[in-house]
Amino acid sequence: MLLLRWSVSAGALLVFGVLLLLLLAGGSAARRGQFIHADSSDGAGRHDLRLVRPPPEDGTSGSPEVVKDKLLGGLLVPGFDEQACLSRYQSALYRQPSPHFPSTYLLERLREHEALQKKCGPHTEFYRKAVEQLKSGQDIKVMDCNYLVWIAYSGLGNRILTIASAFLYSILTNRVLLVDGDKGTADLFCEPFPETSWFLPPDFPTKHLKNFSAGSPESYGNMLKSKALQSSPAFLYLHLAHDYSDFDKLFFCEDNQQYLQTIPWLILKSDNYFVPSLFLIPAYQEELMKLFPQRDTVFHHLGRYLFHPSNVVWGMVTRYYDSYLATADEKLGIQIRVFDTETGPFQHVLDQVLACTLKEHLLPEVNTQEPVVPSRKARSKAVLVTSLNSGYYEKFRNMYWEHPTTNGETISFHQPSHEEHQNSDKKMHNMKAWAEIYLLSLSDVMVTSAWSTFGYVAQGLGGLKPWLLFKPENRTAPDPPCRQVLSMEPCFHAPPFYDCKAKRGVDTGKLVPHVRHCEDMSWGLKLVDQS
Repeated sequence: MLLLRWSVSAGALLVFGVLLLLLLAGGSAARRGQFIHADSSDGAGRHDLRLVRPPPEDGTSGSPEVVKDKLLGGLLVPGFDEQACLSRYQSALYRQPSPHFPSTYLLERLREHEALQKKCGPHTEFYRKAVEQLKSGQDIKVMDCNYLVWIAYSGLGNRILTIASAFLYSILTNRVLLVDGDKGTADLFCEPFPETSWFLPPDFPTKHLKNFSAGSPESYGNMLKSKALQSSPAFLYLHLAHDYSDFDKLFFCEDNQQYLQTIPWLILKSDNYFVPSLFLIPAYQEELMKLFPQRDTVFHHLGRYLFHPSNVVWGMVTRYYDSYLATADEKLGIQIRVFDTETGPFQHVLDQVLACTLKEHLLPEVNTQEPVVPSRKARSKAVLVTSLNSGYYEKFRNMYWEHPTTNGETISFHQPSHEEHQNSDKKMHNMKAWAEIYLLSLSDVMVTSAWSTFGYVAQGLGGLKPWLLFKPENRTAPDPPCRQVLSMEPCFHAPPFYDCKAKRGVDTGKLVPHVRHCEDMSWGLKLVDQS
């Protein structure tokens, strides 16, 4: 009996040891860019990366025990040319699996929208007929295929957020999304929809669409103001940028949405993440609740679905990550954006970042008294700094190079680029910015700057709730220097404050519990999850 007990225990230990070795080997394989476990069940010789994860304790969200991480929990579909867009299926090798699972309903609607894009996209017969009607300029009726054209505008962070907003609106209104490839957009992102293109063809008939602005007579707001709306014009221009008028903001009223459903072509220009206000339109509320039962995952899911770095940008991401970040025990991302006419670096900004990271124990204190030599087995932390200026990185690096840490950790600092000035019209500038946003999103913990769409995109892709650096006033470091945000969702910087039914002003941040004011902009709106 004693021998039998010993054999069972020894066998259990042996099984545990084998499992431990497999887990360690899997972690090493992931860092080397290899698949942990391969499966050819799709019949096309393509492999799925599979990681076993326990179901949630509360039994909610219906999460499968085995997650296909290569397909991001079902957000993506197999079948794309993998070599044409390496990032689409390789991103799972560089990012921790998301704890936020897309709803089954969202996955169904994505598949339906992919079918619509394929049916009605560029170079199809439906598209040709729709363009012919647009060229005619006559009153036309809604057909099987209706379109939303997104115009490239503003900086890269704003563009990413507005494409995501436009895509969600396309799903809600059953429209084909066509994206203007200007400002390098076509060089930054892979195609998100299978067997079609989302890029607006260069021969699109409305050549002057890039010149549309708040004052354009074709804008929906101006037509409302002048009472010049026809029964069904060939197209309408939606001006939803920061300088939009009260008439433009009527876009977010249900009655106006009903009218817009009758227009086959809508052309959109925006620099706002206007998703929170879509949640306040009664006609869309039920659909949005089904799409996103966890309210603060809208950009997290849509961003990972839509935005796959092009091969050129992906090469920049992976080379930098493998060279400087991959072997660290922890990765801290610090994004510094200063809205000042001077370039800096500014001492008050440095003081604020240090106060935040030390107070919240994101970085260890340094020992300025004793020349302690850390152990070769010390825990390592890689800090990725993204900023237009190199001065902050240099001061951090020197501080932790010249002095040991009090807890024995080894800290390394890395900054891929320092462009000094934002230049959103330059191709390589945008590629570097996109690569740095993506690298920042691979952090385990993140510190971001108030008002920065660069930071919003990174936190959303990474599924992180960062420590937010409050905006300094009078070049003085604020106290407290930062706080952790309630939601990983971006902030809508210029929302309307209007009650469409009562036709009067209202605080739209107090209408429903899941739309609140932003931590960094008191008048902005963002989605939060009450559960």
